[in-house]
Amino acid sequence: MISDLLPTSIAMNSTQRRQDIIQIAQNCGQVLVNDLVEKYNVSAVTIRADLNQLSRKGLLVRSRGGAMANNEVSQELSIDQKHNERIEIKQKLAQAVCNQLKEGETIILDSGSTTAEVAKSLGQFNRLVVMTNGLNVAQNLATLNQYSSHQNNIEVLMTGGTLRHKSLSFYGHQAEEAVNRYHFDKVILGVDGFDFNAGLTTHFEYEAILNRKMCDVAKQIVVVTDSSKFNRCGIHKIRAINEIDILVTDNGIPDSFVQTLERKGVKLVIVDR
Repeated sequence: MISDLLPTSIAMNSTQRRQDIIQIAQNCGQVLVNDLVEKYNVSAVTIRADLNQLSRKGLLVRSRGGAMANNEVSQELSIDQKHNERIEIKQKLAQAVCNQLKEGETIILDSGSTTAEVAKSLGQFNRLVVMTNGLNVAQNLATLNQYSSHQNNIEVLMTGGTLRHKSLSFYGHQAEEAVNRYHFDKVILGVDGFDFNAGLTTHFEYEAILNRKMCDVAKQIVVVTDSSKFNRCGIHKIRAINEIDILVTDNGIPDSFVQTLERKGVKLVIVDR
């Protein structure tokens, strides 16, 4: 809880309290209404009014049950914006992920720009079953099958659901039910944030819910992310870092993460930037 992270504040006026809330959000990445109610000993109505006021001023980003810091960490780019970011690293990461896969495996491939690059790299396999909730990921897989020298080398399954246009990803009850009907060897996840305390996080609540279900139905959790995501937090948690089986990243990963993850038994696959 946030109230455990910082000392309890003395009585303060609304201006002081709101300044304090901004500082907590900057330090922790997010604030939650219930934690702030306990910390400041005021009503939930008062805290929501504080967060709404700060949101209107552009100082916080309002979210369900709380708010996030309004900075680069909490901003979500569109899939088109993400596609061109660090593209060479993403291509290296994609190949490194493929090196962790085996012929004939069943895989669930999360939506995202990095996982879209993974999809492009799967043409080296003769037999795979791949489910995805990413429209662009599925398109990349379909293109592989269309131009591959192998006939139907990748069986593609779609979750269906409601399409989120910003990320070209499907979510919702239909997608969750589709995932629950299968069991996979590996889930390959991209993330928006990778933090010691918050774990693996994303910006969109329903994507986090679906990602958690993906993890539930897979034998192994493979996370692929470039090093810019370390020490960042989205507001919605997917998994704790000690629940990862394999992390594929680049050599910009902070040493503190390397040491902690190795101690927790996570297999690290690190590519050169």
